[in-house]
Amino acid sequence: MPIGKIESLDHEARGIARLDGKTIFVDSALPGETVEYASFRKKPNYELAHLVEVIKPSSARVVPVCPHFGICGGCAMQHMEPAAQVATKQRVLEDSLWHIGRVRPETILPPIQGAPWGYRHRARLAVRRVESKGGMLVGFHEWRSSYIADIRSCAVLPPHLSDLLMPMRELFGSLSVAERLPQVEVAVGEYCTALVLRILLPLTAKDQNLLRAFADRHAVVIYLQPKGPDSAYRFHPLPGPRLSYLLPEFDLEMEFRPTEFTQVNHAVNRVLVRRAIRLLDPQPGERIADMFCGLGNFTLPIARSGATVVGVEGSKALVERGRECAVANGLADRVEFGVANLFECDEASIAALGQFDKMLIDPPREGAVELVKSLPDSGAPKRIVYVSCNPATLARDAAILVNVKGYRFVSAGAVNMFPQTSHVESIAVFEYQK
Repeated sequence: MPIGKIESLDHEARGIARLDGKTIFVDSALPGETVEYASFRKKPNYELAHLVEVIKPSSARVVPVCPHFGICGGCAMQHMEPAAQVATKQRVLEDSLWHIGRVRPETILPPIQGAPWGYRHRARLAVRRVESKGGMLVGFHEWRSSYIADIRSCAVLPPHLSDLLMPMRELFGSLSVAERLPQVEVAVGEYCTALVLRILLPLTAKDQNLLRAFADRHAVVIYLQPKGPDSAYRFHPLPGPRLSYLLPEFDLEMEFRPTEFTQVNHAVNRVLVRRAIRLLDPQPGERIADMFCGLGNFTLPIARSGATVVGVEGSKALVERGRECAVANGLADRVEFGVANLFECDEASIAALGQFDKMLIDPPREGAVELVKSLPDSGAPKRIVYVSCNPATLARDAAILVNVKGYRFVSAGAVNMFPQTSHVESIAVFEYQK
């Protein structure tokens, strides 16, 4: 089998080696290592390979905490020391900005990071009966597979959720709808934990009693979802705390439904919001836009700082939740929410929103290319804070802001929202200079 020297990591945390002009991507290999590998897919310019043996290990290599690492597809970097993971993600961000957008920030911000384990407050777990593996399975998919990993614990879930994996197996296996229960979505709030069961058939009275008993025994709230995400409803217990997360620095409580988008890492989200507000520097009297605002994760902190905020989001349900949060937190007089598809905006639709002093952009992985192309040349926001979950689309959009719209690329830094995974979030700042 061939032996190679690993030069770097790609955006999926695969080691990169080069041999006779070809790039070799080696699963679970780390920069600086000499490894033996076996290729399982060969193309003219590259190969995909499995790690066979580490001949010379990296000083950043550690023993994975999770016994399911390498089988479960939920994590890709447990074999790398946490600080080295953060440094790698920072390099991925910088490399993407340069190689894709040909832009570099004037300043690199210190990375935002938090606890490496037990951080994941949201997850969608697959459910399936597999008799060859002992019955019901509840977990993430295996690495590059549609099979469900046979996991009995999960180190990135909060401990109380990890401890529920085996009891959930037993519960789901006892239901009459066991064959028609494809997933369970879990959401941890400040005051309660929710389990959303995707059911494709009605429950029997016995099923309902089993679910109520499970919820009472494990102190969780069970929701049932018979159709799409909007169909989810609270089943048991009906009274009691609702799902919410806190932003204590801004004296905010954000209530949400278990199927609505919120950040999975509450602790890192608090730091991210704090930094975004500091970089945006909202002032009383300013009019600020929060694009792709969701339920107001940044909108309400901006409003709490004294500015007037317009939050724009494509999801009507999230906009309604944002309005409710604004009222509940006493900020309705400073916040205006609107529904718009920002992936299809143009100069006229953006101009119709009025002039903004500053803007925060927090798009999904697709980025905000139509939005940044539609920013006005006259009366443009003087500062833009861009929160990204995809370095590639950030790089593309940054190139437009710098080379077409006349912004300075002031700063950027990585955000380790998903420790142990290759997922890279980031935050960037642009200043208008025309």
